[in-house]
Amino acid sequence: MASAFAQSSGSPATNYPAKPVRVYVGFAPGGATDIVARMFAQKLSESLGRSFVVENRPGGGGIAATTLVLKSPADGYAILAISGTYTITPAITKTLPYDSLKDFAQISMVNQSPFLVVVHPALPVKVMRDLVALAKAQPGKLDYGSAGQGSNVHLSVELLANMAGIKMTHVPYKGTGQALIDLMAGQVQLTIANILSGLPYARSGRMRGLAVTGARRVKAAPEIPTVSESGVPGYEVASWNGWLAHAATPPEIIAKLNTELVKAARAPDIGERMAGDGGEPLGTTPEQFRQHLADEIARWRKVVQVAGIRVE
Repeated sequence: MASAFAQSSGSPATNYPAKPVRVYVGFAPGGATDIVARMFAQKLSESLGRSFVVENRPGGGGIAATTLVLKSPADGYAILAISGTYTITPAITKTLPYDSLKDFAQISMVNQSPFLVVVHPALPVKVMRDLVALAKAQPGKLDYGSAGQGSNVHLSVELLANMAGIKMTHVPYKGTGQALIDLMAGQVQLTIANILSGLPYARSGRMRGLAVTGARRVKAAPEIPTVSESGVPGYEVASWNGWLAHAATPPEIIAKLNTELVKAARAPDIGERMAGDGGEPLGTTPEQFRQHLADEIARWRKVVQVAGIRVE
């Protein structure tokens, strides 16, 4: 009896997970957030012996899934897989049904990858310096496509324009796919694409890749310089993914999930797959992830304010 009592009254993480864990993604299946979530959910299913089931709950740019996790019991069985959109939403939405930092426990940022600045091949620019010079010579004449008002790409280009001292015209689409199609057709002159989708087009000659937006060049395309080294010093933007839980989730469960995510991020097959796509696994501490979220939220709020982007 005594040993049984000791076991049942131990750490909440001792028998966790005792049932399947739901990992909610606020976007449709097949996107980068969904793919990465499934990659890591599979690893945790294998290491912890319980299913980590990814469920897609699109709506409101991720707000629907976020609210669902907030309303779920704080027991570690409802996890939220997020992307950079999570830190943009507070900047472009007047009222949210949650506090992006206080209402959630940060578990780990699991990966990051840069974007790729791509232009139509007919545009007379070969490197970022050329693009900046052309935009300065023709203010507002260059059109760039994005996945929509307030999207990652929209704000990333506005940050680029602000740092480079240039002005370009935003053409919002309902998704990245249509923006890339119109770029290849010459309807817009440039965009910032996910490196996974943009690099094949650049290598085929249907677009020209000028620079990657990360802090360093990527193994998948070491010949392409960074934006910072080729025209706009200090510019750095990356796509990333991470996991959150309800803020009241027992710390021991957060620590256990963090340990498993870090272990998964260090797995050779995860590293090889991400490197081939131009990204890299991370596996941060909860504290590092929280600081990243706070920094990104502050940064995008400033970009929205400086660019005069309308807040919904």
